[in-house]
Amino acid sequence: MKALMQAVVLAAVTLAGAVTAQAQPYPSHPITLIVPFPPGGSTDPIARIVAERMRPILGQPVIIENVGGAGGSIGVGRVARAQPDGYTLDIGQWDTHVGNGPMYPLTYDLEKDFEPIGLLSTNPQLILGKKALPADDLKGLIAWLKANPDKGTQAVQTAAAHVTGVLLQQMTGTRLTLVPYRGAAPAMQDILAGHIDLLVTQAAVALPQVRAGALKAYAVLSNKRSPVVPDIATVDEGGLPGLYVDGWFGLFGPKGLPKEIVGKLNAAIVQVLADPAVQARFAELGQEVASRQQQTPEGLAAFHKADVAKWWPIIKAANIKGE
Repeated sequence: MKALMQAVVLAAVTLAGAVTAQAQPYPSHPITLIVPFPPGGSTDPIARIVAERMRPILGQPVIIENVGGAGGSIGVGRVARAQPDGYTLDIGQWDTHVGNGPMYPLTYDLEKDFEPIGLLSTNPQLILGKKALPADDLKGLIAWLKANPDKGTQAVQTAAAHVTGVLLQQMTGTRLTLVPYRGAAPAMQDILAGHIDLLVTQAAVALPQVRAGALKAYAVLSNKRSPVVPDIATVDEGGLPGLYVDGWFGLFGPKGLPKEIVGKLNAAIVQVLADPAVQARFAELGQEVASRQQQTPEGLAAFHKADVAKWWPIIKAANIKGE
């Protein structure tokens, strides 16, 4: 009888603990926001701005954890395997949630294993050159590459950079060496030091160097000029129409995240993105705040689905693989 009573008491205590845990309002402790690249790249500052502004809204710290490697797939994999409780999220982008799909042998499904929370921003990808390159515009760069086969080098720190480098060669009949990097920060250091010739990256990480005259900006990978960098020509204007690779940032959680948690997180980012101070800071980093419709979970889901449908066949047809 004593053993039975102990078992009943233990069961009651366990049940009470479970009920109490379930009754705790979300969030009841800090949230981890995984940045799937090293510090210093384009993703890191966006994540930190959003995380800092979400803290007072949610009443809990949003802690940044940089998890680099394999084009961002290691960090994103952490989120795919996380408990769907709202305490492990990732700031995703074209590279991690589109380009990596056909390029790497992933252990997760980019279309099925994540819960979209909301699109944060869009921003132009730029083709940049080191200051010492003789070409001053995209047409000149292509002419230089044709005249110097296999001599040019381009950093490959993301899926977008890799895809752009391969397509650039295919579309122009040129040959250059693609050099792998773990992230945009070390690639930026090397191009500023003159160790590599070209870098394809998001405006967020490059604008200070471009504005200071330390790098040459050859083109925006878009069919229209960006309002955040209106003085940089498009690839169409530079004689390379069709090489369009858009940058973007969005918030994702693991699949199965409860709707009420998705709703609370989405409400927080909508409030953050409506802040004029955040909008001004984003503009300084070359970011365009996503439209209100795209900020919704449904908006990000549709945006992501369209990008996958567009790019996966192109990447597979070009047989582009991650390094």
